[in-house]
Amino acid sequence: MKRSLLPTAAAALALTLLAGCDQKTETVDSRAPDPMASQLANAAPVELPPAVKATSTFRCKDNTLVYVDFFAGDKLANLRTEKGGTATALKAEKAGDPLTAEGYSLTGTPKTITLTRPGKPAQSCKA
Repeated sequence: MKRSLLPTAAAALALTLLAGCDQKTETVDSRAPDPMASQLANAAPVELPPAVKATSTFRCKDNTLVYVDFFAGDKLANLRTEKGGTATALKAEKAGDPLTAEGYSLTGTPKTITLTRPGKPAQSCKA
């Protein structure tokens, strides 16, 4: 009779252990809540700047070099008068209009432009 009691006790112990494994665990997060979470959730969507469409180096009629980054959408270009110099952002209300900034005006394509700079007349420039 002792032999039949041992397998029954082992089976009861195994069932007890398996029943304990079915318990669900709770995840504890010790990080502090984000104080700006509600502001970020209610923030307006961010509009990314346009991608650079083309970068060109131009030689103008007066033998100067200018560097222009043309952006997608044809409403923005960055003009530099020195390689690696500070850029002047030229903008247009709609695609096809001249790109302008105070004293500057630019029309054209990445191959050829017409540029007006402060104190200088309009001149054509070629890439």
